Amino acid sequence: MPERGPGSLARFGRRLIAVCVDWFLCSAIAAGFMHYHLGETGLGPFKPLAIFVLMNLLLVGTLGSTIGHRLLGIQVVGIDGTRAGPLFTVIRTVLLALMIPALFWDRDTRGFHDKIAYTVTVRI
Repeated sequence: MPERGPGSLARFGRRLIAVCVDWFLCSAIAAGFMHYHLGETGLGPFKPLAIFVLMNLLLVGTLGSTIGHRLLGIQVVGIDGTRAGPLFTVIRTVLLALMIPALFWDRDTRGFHDKIAYTVTVRI
C-alpha cells in the first residue's frame, strides 16, 4: 500500500470521525422512525445499533463505504484491494457491533475487526 494518498491506510482520526458521523445518523434515524430517545431503558439503546448494523451491511457490502466513510474519503476493501465480499462484510460488521475488536489495533492502526475479516480501510 502507498504511504500516503489514495489507496493508503486510513488513519485512526478519519475512521473515528466517520464512525461518529455514522452513529449520529443512526441515532437520528432511530429517533425519527423507532421513537428512540437518549437515556431510554430496556432494549431502547440497541435501536441505533440495529440501524448501524443494517447500514454497514447494506452500504459497505454494496458500495464499500458508509455515509461517514464517504464524507471522510475512506472505504473498506479486501486485503487484496478488491471489493470486500459479502461474508467478510458480515464478519466485519458483527465484530464492529461488538466494539471489542474495533478498540484494539496493530502497529499500523488496523483494527482487529478488519484483520479478522480480511479487510482494510483505505483512503479514496
